Amino acid sequence: MDARSRGRVRRDRVRSLLDELAAGRLSVEAALQQLDDAPVDELPFATLDRHRALRQGFPEVVFGQGKTPEQVRGITERLAAHGDGFLVTRAEPAVLDTLRAAFPAVEVNAVARTALLRGATPVPRGTRAVAVVTAGTSDLPVAEEACVTLDATGHPVLRVTDVGVAGLHRILAKRETLHDAAVVIVVAGMDGALPSVVGGLVRCPVIAVPTSVGYGAAFGGLAPLLTMLNSCAAGVTVCNIDNGFGAAVAAARILDG
Repeated sequence: MDARSRGRVRRDRVRSLLDELAAGRLSVEAALQQLDDAPVDELPFATLDRHRALRQGFPEVVFGQGKTPEQVRGITERLAAHGDGFLVTRAEPAVLDTLRAAFPAVEVNAVARTALLRGATPVPRGTRAVAVVTAGTSDLPVAEEACVTLDATGHPVLRVTDVGVAGLHRILAKRETLHDAAVVIVVAGMDGALPSVVGGLVRCPVIAVPTSVGYGAAFGGLAPLLTMLNSCAAGVTVCNIDNGFGAAVAAARILDG
């Protein structure tokens, strides 16, 4: 199945529901119940978007930062109850510990600060990979957030780590890997120059992610953000500072068309 067809299948949840019904794996009553479900699920502290998977092809993702472990558990329990699983980003250690205890099958990535519970129906896997490139090891938390998100949406990942412009030969040695990618996400802090270099080497879309890594004049990621916005390489687009999740979703939508 190519990426475009796979994207249509994932977005068209109603068709999947009818397939389950036709195959006898779902009763008429259960199918009607799913179709009759309200578009939102209300909790005292959150209003969950139940129909996001119908509209966009992937369920609502939980941004963990600023939420208590109890709030995140309440939200994820509701999401998991509908069979779609969940993805939590920017989760503090206490939140990750709570999710480990509540969901034995949850996949925790401590570097990315993510927790992924896969849905009852496996996400179709694509064949076109996304390369996630980091300028330095300190950029890994943002890059791993992108990698986990890509995995959750069914896209293979090629990791290229610690190949910043201070040692230009390192990225040049990875040209074959870059050429095998359908999209490249470049994560860099400090001077933020790596996306321009990569953009000059490949013909596929390049998504640049500035990170808040760097000394004082990096201004918490503002300096690399401006560098990336001013890139002279064609085809480079830029996400917000530290937004690995957003870059991954953009890459997935490019591939799913």
